[in-house]
Amino acid sequence: MNRDPCASFSFVTAAGRRDDTFLYEKDLARQGFCHIAGLDEAGRGPLAGPVVAACVILPLECDYRRFRDSKQLSARQRQELHGYLCSCGARIGVSVVDAAEIDRLNILQASLQAMKRAAETCLDGGLPDFLLVDGKFTVPMALPQLALVKGESRSASIAAASIVAKETRDRLMEEYHSRFPVYNFLRNKGYPTREHRQALAEHGPCPIHRRTFKGVREFFGHDRPVPPQQQGLW
Repeated sequence: MNRDPCASFSFVTAAGRRDDTFLYEKDLARQGFCHIAGLDEAGRGPLAGPVVAACVILPLECDYRRFRDSKQLSARQRQELHGYLCSCGARIGVSVVDAAEIDRLNILQASLQAMKRAAETCLDGGLPDFLLVDGKFTVPMALPQLALVKGESRSASIAAASIVAKETRDRLMEEYHSRFPVYNFLRNKGYPTREHRQALAEHGPCPIHRRTFKGVREFFGHDRPVPPQQQGLW
């Protein structure tokens, strides 16, 4: 097993196997990696609330075909799969980066930091052997890893991480709804819907709004902070 983060790794890419969403994990296991983790985040686009990242190591014998991109699943399906992940022996790490840190770092760096912290908490007393990361950027860790654009559809481990991240963030936003009901975070989860923008216009931002994001920073007039570049992950 090669743990050099700069090493290259070979993967089976035969056309007949491209629909196997556990292909990367199985190939890495054959190369000697034991703890192969999928990483994804939820909450890049909202105007309010945290970005949440999850790191998931699936057991090789699990029913990996059940895991798909969280955005393609209903809330009930996500809840059921989250429960299955907690009972099937999957190792799970979660990290939450709040709005203030997002404003300080920018959304790209905040998302990468969240994924790094999730990876650090996934295993008791250790780190994964290999990271499969959703998107085009790798995580700032000295571990072998592979960034996969549209990774939720290419890796079951990433899809599982997307489910955990989405489910965790949705629950947090439901809690925030009870504190700031005028924005209806229960429905919009902090995303810039027409209803959310109208509530902002009527009530102004609350403490969990992202002050450097367009649609929020305008409310702070000349005293607003100069926003760092808010890059996208994709």
